[in-house]
Amino acid sequence: MFKSVHAPASSQRIIFLLLHALSIIIPAYNEAARLGSTLEQVLVYLNEQPYSSEVIVVNDGSTDTTSQVAESCFAAHAGKVPTRLLSYSPNRGKGYAVRQGLLAATGTVALFSDADLSTPITELPKVLNPILAGELDVVFGSRALDSSLIGVHQPWLREQSGRIFNRIMRLATGMPYNDTQCGFKAFRLAVCRPIVEGAILDRFGFDVELLYLAYRAGLRLREQPVRWNDAAGSKVGLLNGIDGFRELRELRRRARRGYYDNALLNARKASAEAKDAPNPATSASAATH
Repeated sequence: MFKSVHAPASSQRIIFLLLHALSIIIPAYNEAARLGSTLEQVLVYLNEQPYSSEVIVVNDGSTDTTSQVAESCFAAHAGKVPTRLLSYSPNRGKGYAVRQGLLAATGTVALFSDADLSTPITELPKVLNPILAGELDVVFGSRALDSSLIGVHQPWLREQSGRIFNRIMRLATGMPYNDTQCGFKAFRLAVCRPIVEGAILDRFGFDVELLYLAYRAGLRLREQPVRWNDAAGSKVGLLNGIDGFRELRELRRRARRGYYDNALLNARKASAEAKDAPNPATSASAATH
């Protein structure tokens, strides 16, 4: 049962949809030093919003006190926003962690964000609102479309290697996007769950795989400029780049051999069913006239 919300007619539609749940997934590997600050910012922000939400931290086999930091912060902010900690060992990679979080999510929309919060949580409406408004299925943050939104840049070598990776990614997949690696991506779970279930890449290439499957399934995607700041202590290094190129090759191999066909078929079916379902915005409009 949704609460009655008084708002101007132009915003009634989006507020009604915002009352549906949002899941935020934060994958974490040895993030004890900065996870507390990130969770503090996220939970304070979500507690101020009119919609229900949950936060899921996925502890990806950390060997430090990441789990204890998460549990302590959750206890300190117990209340409106439900929280969960998923843990396993050994370390499996960020892609595996993100998938576990997405599959455990209960929200209409699920967003995963890096543990360093390089994209501020206040950028959330840019990726959330178009999905809640029924316009898009996947909206993902980009650092490449508007350089004026970048506060602190990555080191020059990392920026150049990222550009090289992007060129190769575009050639390998046919996707037109300028930045697939920004850790701020939102998914409409009703249609995206099949692609999450069908994905297998565990490390640097997992972002590309998720977007590739959504793209091939004909889902509605948008690359969205967001604010971003490089954070000290990044775990992205040379080995990650090597993993990325190796996983791009694996992605192409699996796509050619039809390993993703069932996931694509199920995503297309889910998308068609979602389009045929009643639009809650219509109900909201009727209820407010």
